[in-house]
Amino acid sequence: HLQLVEFGGGLVQPGGSLRLSCEVSGTTSRAYAILWLRQAPGKEREAVSCISDNGLTANYADSVMGRFTVSKNTANHTVYLQMTDLKPEDTAIYHCAADVWGDIRDMCDMRMEVYDYFGQGNQVTVSS
Repeated sequence: HLQLVEFGGGLVQPGGSLRLSCEVSGTTSRAYAILWLRQAPGKEREAVSCISDNGLTANYADSVMGRFTVSKNTANHTVYLQMTDLKPEDTAIYHCAADVWGDIRDMCDMRMEVYDYFGQGNQVTVSS
């Protein structure tokens, strides 16, 4: 089992930046991928970015490509989502999620349905 705790989020003006953190604990000896997803009021959940266990493979939704960067500190099992050039439409609750991949350390999946463990979520509000 894995436990995920998120930090960061808050209120930022359009064009500003924020960094979210996702600390992973539990059975971290097996490979796991991390997905960042978000849900805005009245909208469907959206997969934002994923990163592989070794931190070398990342994928992004078209809506955040070039503005968001996902990274991982493999030593302390923390995944970061650096968000820049934020827009009002980025306002949402952001969650990190984990899926155990056994020994596969260089892949991740943008499909939300494959992830089993979720963090509590953090609010990100982009507004002037």
